[in-house]
Amino acid sequence: MSKYWIEFLEVNAVKFKDKTAIIDQQTHRRISYSELNTEVNHWAALLASKNVSRGDSVALLATNRLEHLTLLLAVAKLGAFFIPLNFRLSNHELEEVMSRLSPKIYLGVGEKVLNVQTEYVDLNKVNLSGFHHFTPDYSTMDDTILMLFTSGSTGVPKGVMFHGEMILTNQIETCRNWGLLENDITLVETPFFHTGGYNVLLLPLLFLGGTSIIASSFNPENVFDCISKEKVSVYFGVPTMFQMLLEKSRFHETDFSSIRFFISGGAACSIPMIEEYQKKGLMFKQGFGLTEVGPNCFLLDEKFAKTKAGSIGVPMSHSVVKVVDKEGRQVGVNIPGELLISGPHVCKGYFNNVAAFNETFKEGYFYTGDLVRFDEDGFYFVVGRIKDMYISGGENVYPGEVEKKLTTHHDIFEAVVVSVPSEKWGEVGFAFLKTEKDFTIDQLRDFLNPLLSRYKHPHYVKCLKDFPLLPNGKVDRKELKKNAQTLISFF
Repeated sequence: MSKYWIEFLEVNAVKFKDKTAIIDQQTHRRISYSELNTEVNHWAALLASKNVSRGDSVALLATNRLEHLTLLLAVAKLGAFFIPLNFRLSNHELEEVMSRLSPKIYLGVGEKVLNVQTEYVDLNKVNLSGFHHFTPDYSTMDDTILMLFTSGSTGVPKGVMFHGEMILTNQIETCRNWGLLENDITLVETPFFHTGGYNVLLLPLLFLGGTSIIASSFNPENVFDCISKEKVSVYFGVPTMFQMLLEKSRFHETDFSSIRFFISGGAACSIPMIEEYQKKGLMFKQGFGLTEVGPNCFLLDEKFAKTKAGSIGVPMSHSVVKVVDKEGRQVGVNIPGELLISGPHVCKGYFNNVAAFNETFKEGYFYTGDLVRFDEDGFYFVVGRIKDMYISGGENVYPGEVEKKLTTHHDIFEAVVVSVPSEKWGEVGFAFLKTEKDFTIDQLRDFLNPLLSRYKHPHYVKCLKDFPLLPNGKVDRKELKKNAQTLISFF
């Protein structure tokens, strides 16, 4: 393995000199590998002129744009690390984050909006042509290069430190396990303050010599346009995004012949949705991982999309996994337990929070907080999060298990089950269904009777046409749980 993560860019600037690396939708630029490396060097020179050096951090507050990539690569040439800030946060929340980080500089678009002492750089006023020279001090494989925030179970943002070996391992193993090709083209829409923006396809394809289109956000019409005009060949989304595409008339009109496969993550795809895509000859690979580990750790190949529906697949070649009970003992087939993951793709730690990381990383394994089971064929299934599990009448109920059964109904596109208080049972389930039809609780129970034990059945149901979403496209479970607490008084 190379000593420096950023060396892959230097190699590709020569190997794929004039090949398009990035298509930036905001500026309509098509940037070759050689041009990308040159622009990264200009940014490194500008940052060096601001006295950014080894161990410093650089923050960016902006929606998806090219600088999320060029700045990440530039700081790696200076031994610094990059922090894409969550633009969805309030200014007060951002200022609290900045006070903890104390970055050397922060960049944004337009007038400075945060009341912090850190030097501010307006991207609209930057002229890179005047910056050429800097003294390289490349980040090593052990150095932090990228920091992304995850709330975890406490709600307090934790800065996940991505070191060079972690990022490179994910690049190499994603290309190898998913069968990516150097002529693949993808569309990147997931926000860069989430790991999916960088690490699902962008950085792996940049390592391989592929092409990535950077979009400001997810827009179904833009997806169809890019497939038609740019011949996108691999595309990543969460099930909600794929459902939104399916609901558009252009889904039935678009020529998908360029698509080799779709990749879905974040949750399991429902069988009805998989079937609708398969009618068009479109196949899903499904992945699974976490910000702190990978993030690409499991893979369900497209040939198992229906026969192993609901599975996250099998561990990728670099992921060593165990499933353990509360006492730390490994469990057997089809017994729920906590998923532990080990490998070179585990993060370096949490920024300035050694104690929190030590609670989750023990004896070489990261304790994910995810409850999973594996079947006789070695395929893994997420049962739920430990914190989402509830106890009804003395029995453990795993919302993920109930949700998977609900989405086998052809009229239910998505399902989320949360717990609410019950005087009789302690806790019971409240099911939110994304559907065009109305379901009564009796109808739901009639459907679930042959599929689930009675104590697992939801006691309440609410049908919605759309779910509240997080910026990364996943369903906002916290918002639905809050709604459930309010709604039970009306039942």
